Amino acid sequence: MLEELLLFAKNPVYKQDITTPFSKKLRTFFKLLIIALSTSIVLLLIASVVENSLQLEMGKHAMDDLFENYSPLLIFFLAVIIAPFFEELLFRGPLVFFENYNYFKIVFYAFTIAFGFMHISNFEMSTQVVLFSPLLVAPQIGVGFLLGFIRIKFGLVWSMALHACYNMVLIVPVLIMQILDIPIE
Repeated sequence: MLEELLLFAKNPVYKQDITTPFSKKLRTFFKLLIIALSTSIVLLLIASVVENSLQLEMGKHAMDDLFENYSPLLIFFLAVIIAPFFEELLFRGPLVFFENYNYFKIVFYAFTIAFGFMHISNFEMSTQVVLFSPLLVAPQIGVGFLLGFIRIKFGLVWSMALHACYNMVLIVPVLIMQILDIPIE
């Protein structure tokens, strides 16, 4: 899987795989989910180490406001259903319009980076946030790459499903803690 991802990273080409059986697609899906979660955790740990060692203040995260102001059911619905659907339509959906162009690679990476940097809006804007934005959104850029890979390989519904599962794995434990009134800090 990693070799296939590296080859794709070097030269992303819009070539949908219509011959792969559903069971193999599902195995690929779960491998990508594990890779996405693993790399995100590593990148978040790196960002945390940098933030703590340089004594940076990144401000309040948008998720904190969600957890303070909205019900767990609404947060789940927004994070696991609404966000993946609309973000995939916006950032992976249009790739089909560039499938036969020589500059597809540029378009693919432009959408991937735009997806990552859109998530900078989760932070309170400050000079430190802007300066460290590449590190802060690195997990989303990485996941965006994997979402683009599965979108091209198996279709838009697969990227929506991967995005939804990724968000669900990250948010459900926090929601459970909120429902059980367990402090998160």
